Amino acid sequence: MSLLYIHYESDERAGRVQKLAKSGAHIIVSEPRWPAFWEIAKREKPIAVAVDFSHAPSHALETADYIAKAKETRDSALYLLRVPEDRLDVVRKRLPQAAIVTEPELAERLAVIEREAQARALEKKEAAAVARRTAQAARQAARKAAAGPAKPARPAKAAKPPKKAKPAAKKAASAARRKAARPAKKAAPKRRRTGPKK
Repeated sequence: MSLLYIHYESDERAGRVQKLAKSGAHIIVSEPRWPAFWEIAKREKPIAVAVDFSHAPSHALETADYIAKAKETRDSALYLLRVPEDRLDVVRKRLPQAAIVTEPELAERLAVIEREAQARALEKKEAAAVARRTAQAARQAARKAAAGPAKPARPAKAAKPPKKAKPAAKKAASAARRKAARPAKKAAPKRRRTGPKK
């Protein structure tokens, strides 16, 4: 998840960015100068945009107004930091969808958004795994159907009892009987003559 943090270059900006980075969000920093912040917003497509009003509040208001109305960023959450007391009514009137927050509140909200994003990513990953298993089972079923009907399994043959060992005399007698019972070899067929006929 990324946050576009729009704040003028100053001494305190680096410390503020470090505090926000502890929430786990990827912080992209830009100044509220046209078109630099807009090019970054289009390229990065942040989930949230935070505009700091501590320097040049009127310029920050115009930047936040543009981000809130632009097609590419109107769905991003918009957070406003350090809005001066004398500008609160104007800001609420022009940007009713924007949340006016402090840094700790923003860090907490970013942490919640980050956890939700991780939960969604995990759900998508699990759904993809289920879809892969379902597709694999469907492919296997299609292969089996294409192979034809399955042949029934042959019943297992009963095991034969082990042969008993014969004494040596019986073995010799049975071998002699087998030799005598063999048919005699047939005589070789006569050859035909292959010469000229008479």
